[in-house]
Amino acid sequence: MSILSARDVTHSFGGLTAVSGFNLALREHELVGIIGPNGAGKTTVFNLISGVYKPGFGSILFQGKELVGRAPSQVTNMGIARTFQNIRLFKELSVLDNVRIAHYGQTRYTSFEALFHVGRFKKEEARIIDHSMELLTLLKIDAGAHEQAKNLPYGLQRRVEIARALATRPRLLLLDEPAAGMNPKEIDQLMDLIHWIRDEFDVTILLIEHQMHLVMNVCERLLVLDFGETIAEGRPEEIQADQRVLEAYLGEAVT
Repeated sequence: MSILSARDVTHSFGGLTAVSGFNLALREHELVGIIGPNGAGKTTVFNLISGVYKPGFGSILFQGKELVGRAPSQVTNMGIARTFQNIRLFKELSVLDNVRIAHYGQTRYTSFEALFHVGRFKKEEARIIDHSMELLTLLKIDAGAHEQAKNLPYGLQRRVEIARALATRPRLLLLDEPAAGMNPKEIDQLMDLIHWIRDEFDVTILLIEHQMHLVMNVCERLLVLDFGETIAEGRPEEIQADQRVLEAYLGEAVT
């Protein structure tokens, strides 16, 4: 059974069709990539899965439950977390607080207990801090826990964003261009990190990426979008040799 299933998903902006008849069957613990030229509809697919957009047509099932029509917060609580192409940290807050924030959709105390620091508040806050520090330690960024997020190098900020996503205890992790802005050394480290996260947290990963070195060495399967349509699907070595994929990237037939 697929952990995520998209069937004939279509979405338009005005008269422009951004995603057309998109289908995906994502198996549990898979590591799958979506690639394609700029404007192909990749981030739109992520926004449809995560509830930012509602498709005009089609169905998206997560663990057998319909996602279409649910708010992003509901999608997160169901077990789907995501990162963004442009890092969206609270730059003035500490690294620790950025990760703590992700827990507050699942807190176990009431507004009254929070306001007066009574009842379950202290115990729950201690649990949240412990779990946040555990994630920072696992991702090797605990030394900067009390630094403002903006002071960390770019590659470490990416790790903070991933830690924040993992704080929601997802079953499916969506990574939107995680290698954007990274140098070759950071990309190699990221490849190891993505594999490790999949195994350590027993999570399914769907990613969007332009860095072909990362995609070809990390993903087990690829989908290629062009102008909102899926033009190819298969193992990385199959995609590399696909004529339609080469044409989509190069803009003309390749001989």
